Amino acid sequence: MPKIRPISDLRNKANEISRLCHASGEPVFITKNGREDLVVLSAAAWAREQARLELYRLLDESLASERAGDRGVDIKTFRKRLGR
Repeated sequence: MPKIRPISDLRNKANEISRLCHASGEPVFITKNGREDLVVLSAAAWAREQARLELYRLLDESLASERAGDRGVDIKTFRKRLGR
C-alpha cells in the first residue's frame, strides 16, 4: 500500500517521513492541494532503482545486438580474453 502524506508533513514531520522511507524501503508520495506533487525515497532505494535501470539498459543493448546478428564469441576466444 503506497504511503501518502500531505506536503505540510514534509515541513513539520520530516524526520518521521525519513524514518518511514528508510524502514519500508519504499517511496512516500507527497500531495499538494490533494494532488500528487513529490515522491520522497531513501538514498539506498534510489540507488537500487538506478542499478535496476542500468541493468535494463544493458539487457536492452544486448538484445538489440543479438537482433542485429551478433552471435557473440566462442568459448575458446572467451577464455583467451578472460585470461588477459
